[in-house]
Amino acid sequence: MGFNRKHLDKSACTASMTAVKDALYVLNGKWKLPLILSLQDGPMRFNEIQKNLEDITPKILSKELKELELNEFVIRKVFATTPVTITYELTPYSETLDNVITELRNWGIQHRERLVASRRSEPVVAE
Repeated sequence: MGFNRKHLDKSACTASMTAVKDALYVLNGKWKLPLILSLQDGPMRFNEIQKNLEDITPKILSKELKELELNEFVIRKVFATTPVTITYELTPYSETLDNVITELRNWGIQHRERLVASRRSEPVVAE
């Protein structure tokens, strides 16, 4: 297994836990990573992002975009057109999540396959 399960001393364990908490704090919720994925094809306007994510409400999308902007994953660009055009795009810093997203995707595929396979192998009990 790739995860290193060796026992850490107390300070290393605390540092590890703090790092995981920090990561989860920044990427919390069900929308942050899908939002980042949706912007990987290039800059998008608010309504385009909302359509791409389907079930997200405008209020939640606005909140998530602001948080991603504060954490330097997304940049908001305002263009002086009539009407004003606003786009959102990923920053170069967002590429630091590429390995995290790849591993989550791989694990998600594996997990879904496991659940589907286990449901197929379960005997059906007639009542």
